[in-house]
Amino acid sequence: MQASEKNLNTYDLVIIGAGPAGESAAMNAAKHGKKVAIIESRQQVGGNCTHRGTIPSKTLRHSVHSLMKFNRNPLFRVISEPKLLTFTQVMRSAKNVINKQVAMRSRFYSRNDVTLIQGVASFCDANTVVVKSDDEADIKVVAEQFIIATGSRPYRPPNVDFKHSRVFDSDKILLLKNTPKRILIYGAGVIGCEYASIFNGLGCKVDLVNPGTKLLSYMDDEISDALSYHLRSLGVLIRHGESFESLETEDDKVTLNLASGKSLKADIFLWANGRAGNTEKLNLQAVGLKANSRGQLDVDEFYRTPVDNIYAVGDVIGAPALASASYDQGRSASSYVVNKKSPLQLKEIPIGIYTIPEISSVGKTESELTAAKVPYEVGKAYFKDTARAQITGEDTGVLKLLFHRDTLELLGIHCFGDQAAEILHIGQAIMAQENGGNTITYFITHTFNYPTMAEAYRVAALNGLNRL
Repeated sequence: MQASEKNLNTYDLVIIGAGPAGESAAMNAAKHGKKVAIIESRQQVGGNCTHRGTIPSKTLRHSVHSLMKFNRNPLFRVISEPKLLTFTQVMRSAKNVINKQVAMRSRFYSRNDVTLIQGVASFCDANTVVVKSDDEADIKVVAEQFIIATGSRPYRPPNVDFKHSRVFDSDKILLLKNTPKRILIYGAGVIGCEYASIFNGLGCKVDLVNPGTKLLSYMDDEISDALSYHLRSLGVLIRHGESFESLETEDDKVTLNLASGKSLKADIFLWANGRAGNTEKLNLQAVGLKANSRGQLDVDEFYRTPVDNIYAVGDVIGAPALASASYDQGRSASSYVVNKKSPLQLKEIPIGIYTIPEISSVGKTESELTAAKVPYEVGKAYFKDTARAQITGEDTGVLKLLFHRDTLELLGIHCFGDQAAEILHIGQAIMAQENGGNTITYFITHTFNYPTMAEAYRVAALNGLNRL
């Protein structure tokens, strides 16, 4: 990738970073007739999402889940012994998906006449960046507007030796060559819980060390508890309320020392406690911007930084730090650049967590509704009682609907189980209806195919209405 005309490096909009946020910003601005360039430090487009985050980890998770389904199925037990795959074997499918994603996204830029410039960008002033590349001479790029979409990387505390062959973060773990017998994971957020599921599915002993008091504390309590119970039932050892003290590394093992006095030994250690924005190479001081201690930038509701012509979107601005939300933020920011209008009001952002099984959520939790003194009721459908889950053998899970007792308005949806991230969007569409269209009665006045997981909505709605 390189600029085709180095003497004409002036653009209406330049985006720094070709992940989901940068890509959507570029496509949207180009379709509105703007001259757009995108600067990417990697040799290929797609950002961390494609190369180190969402795509490889979720493909890895799918492969492990498929293996677990095979080993659980009594039909296959008759004709075959349980199978085990190595980490390297299951990563092969991830590499295939990454290549397909890169090829597809490269075509997007070509079709929309977006100039791709490979290299590391740093600001000279509010209208100029210099791009440094290993293969080319430095390029100066001038633009009326900039959007920073440089994403994030795993936070690395200085007292952990990530150069050691047995110490990993969520980027480095994808390069793992040998499947460990035992893994220590520090941090029980999304990444920690997902990798605990993955390595457990590969037959590893997993210690999940959580600095907090519960898994995924921002999720609905019942869903968080369900995940905790399920992981423990599979053999994952969860340790809550533990603080990192130090890590000892040896040729054949690692030892995690905790503030409580515990010392835990394993084959490898995975640090999964936080991420940092990629802003340190942008020379932000040249334009009067300053990132916070985690490398993140502050923006307003239109994703503008304190510098009028510089915007920021995606992981580099912090929460929710989801690929789906980043894509919408990029499109929204570039729309404001184009015509000072934002087409998207990101109110209820769905959360998808790809543990095994999945978790997904949108709207309010029970604790939030209780604190706000909203009179709500609960409707549930347990997957073990649905025909489709019984057929597939994926009968662990629950769909939980929270709705207003008086108006029957759907207030929150929380799902734990197979395909939870897909199932959620049915209810999300109803929640978005206006003029009285958002009520739980939709699910009992419309027919659902049988057998499907979607009919769990009808079961949950009837369960909730029966409580009134």
